[in-house]
Amino acid sequence: MKISQQDLDICCGPEAFVSQTDIQPVTQPIHQTSLFSYSKFENLCAALANEYSTPVYTRGRNPTMTSVEKKLAALERGEACKLFASGMGAISAAITGLVNQGDHIIFVNQVYSPTIQLAEQLARFGVTFTYLTSGDLEQLQAAIRPETRLIWFESPATMTFKRIDITRVVAIAHEHGILTGIDNTWATPLLQKPITMGVDIVAHSLTKYIGGHSDVIAGAIITRHALLKQIFYRTFLLNGAAIGPMDAWLIERGLRTLSVRLQQQEASALAIGEFLQDHPKVARIYHPAWQEDSPPAETNPLAGYNGLISFTLKNPAYDNVTRFLNALSHFRLGVSWGGFESLAISLQRPENAEQLAAMNLPQGLIRLSVGLEAAQTLIADLEQAFQHV
Repeated sequence: MKISQQDLDICCGPEAFVSQTDIQPVTQPIHQTSLFSYSKFENLCAALANEYSTPVYTRGRNPTMTSVEKKLAALERGEACKLFASGMGAISAAITGLVNQGDHIIFVNQVYSPTIQLAEQLARFGVTFTYLTSGDLEQLQAAIRPETRLIWFESPATMTFKRIDITRVVAIAHEHGILTGIDNTWATPLLQKPITMGVDIVAHSLTKYIGGHSDVIAGAIITRHALLKQIFYRTFLLNGAAIGPMDAWLIERGLRTLSVRLQQQEASALAIGEFLQDHPKVARIYHPAWQEDSPPAETNPLAGYNGLISFTLKNPAYDNVTRFLNALSHFRLGVSWGGFESLAISLQRPENAEQLAAMNLPQGLIRLSVGLEAAQTLIADLEQAFQHV
């Protein structure tokens, strides 16, 4: 893992405080207030006219949130950032803030399923979409319509972590005057910086690695000021998916240890991958380190990996997947990922083979989120669970 000194300084550097003395707190104070008062009415009027930049009501701006937003924007090399109460709050605001009735969206690679569910709901308002689960960029070229407004994608992808050529996606989109957006939750800003590759909007579920402690739900988008202002006034203020000051403070706490957590989780996941690769009951593993058709490193750099890895069982039946998962004693069964704890989950259900095939996902797929426990402890847990299948 190659994390730049600049990024380490941003994550762990001092917050921007306003103080009249030389005495300053080490961490950002929690501005636990719903509103901000002004001594003069004309000043309040000026603030209300510029809620994008000025604290008036915590649904819009709050200094605790602003501190985190400045750090995330700097890490992503973007102009501006806005925090949200969840990752889906961020994604929903970004997409609905940019499209209009009659517009068309293309989703590329395996995308977080609630994002597709959002697109299905947008059909009620005259917004159409095409979902290219394979990540095939030739299909992307063919799917573009005159009314295509946005290309939204993930790389690495959900569940299988397949990478696609981000620079080529951007080139295709910009050739047609189409905006691009990426869910960069997998990589975090430390491992991948899509804005430097030309992507217009970056979204994060901060609940995952950036929060890191499984005790806060939050999201963010990073983009240019012009786009963020449009999203801010069209959707953010009106949808009300505002993060609270305490949750923003927890996200800033998570940023301080993000680099060291990622390094351990990367090392443990790679060790587990080596174990799984040679296991007689494993058909295939899914992880960017084992992806044969990765995009060119010189134009699509990835500074390292995280703790996510998936694999398929040679016997992919639902009962077999269930026996394996139920036999785990150290890995917990649960949704989400990126926290200190290790988790396991599968999308397998008794009768959803056709649904998985439509999502371009294999039968018998199990996803592991490797936490901060010792790798050998986790490998031993997997080994004993294999004895039950």
